[in-house]
Amino acid sequence: MDKDRILGTAKEFAGKAEGAVGDVAGDARTQASGRAREAAGAVQDLYGQAKDVARDAADTAVNYAKDAYANRGETVRSGQKAMAQTVQDNPLGSLLIAGGIGFALALLMTRQPRRPPSRWRYYG
Repeated sequence: MDKDRILGTAKEFAGKAEGAVGDVAGDARTQASGRAREAAGAVQDLYGQAKDVARDAADTAVNYAKDAYANRGETVRSGQKAMAQTVQDNPLGSLLIAGGIGFALALLMTRQPRRPPSRWRYYG
């Protein structure tokens, strides 16, 4: 729990109490001051909640990254096994896909270089 949440909740409670005292006493200035303090406390509490959520999200992302790094070899091996199984189950489809990828790479590698546009000279 963030200290902004604690302080915000305390300010909000103090603002409610000050507003109630203003209501009982009939003092508009105390009522307004209490409502303002209550609103400031609510805003500070929401700010603290947002900081907590951001901190939790960052911690979760770091944990996922650490897990992925720790299990990188296992992930690669399982991907290789899945690929090998797919090739064994459908060899013709795999051959066609590999041929298509090779054809696309050949087209990309043998493309004609771009020529600069011819320059027209104007003698006038």
